[in-house]
Amino acid sequence: MKHKIILIASFIWTTIAVFGQSDQSAKEILDRVSKKYDAYNTIQSEFNFSSTQATGDLYSDKGTLYLNKPEHQYRINLNSQDLLSDGKTTWSVLLEEKEVQVSPAEQSTTSIGPNNIFTFYKSGYNYTLGKNEKSNGKSLRVIELTPTNQQTNYTKIKLRVNENNHIHDVLIFDKSGAQYKYSIKTLYVNNKIPSTTFSFDKSKYPSYEIVDLR
Repeated sequence: MKHKIILIASFIWTTIAVFGQSDQSAKEILDRVSKKYDAYNTIQSEFNFSSTQATGDLYSDKGTLYLNKPEHQYRINLNSQDLLSDGKTTWSVLLEEKEVQVSPAEQSTTSIGPNNIFTFYKSGYNYTLGKNEKSNGKSLRVIELTPTNQQTNYTKIKLRVNENNHIHDVLIFDKSGAQYKYSIKTLYVNNKIPSTTFSFDKSKYPSYEIVDLR
């Protein structure tokens, strides 16, 4: 469980710029997806997360994501933890351990998580168009991405896109043989999100140990 908490807690905001050179058909789809998400200032989304380790160990969780893109702010609520950032500071609230880890907000990362799942593919990957697949009777376009930096932990990422040019799910294959999957269940965009959503309220965690890592 501790490994899963560290993994999820490491997923932080990223801002990325341009596509690499790859399959033109895949690029056209990703361009449309990017244009769609670039028009959203705020995003609220419910998602499912699952992992399968090389040993066969399984883990699953579900959560809610809040994003304020212009301010680089986010909040991720999971069953096991809350992760939030006001753009300057990040708080990782470990609910089982009753511990809050405080660290500086980072604006760049190679990690892939709920808070950057809508934009991670924009740079650092080559991509090819796969065969369409179906989920619940709906056709999904499949794009396979491979990192251009061989030092990353990922060997391949499978991105599936629905007919509305929204991301349906992301399946990540890492070098250890593990797989991680994010499935987007709901998506609400450009709604006003209170600024307090992204700040840590110590009074809500009175018995928690605060560990300042700054």
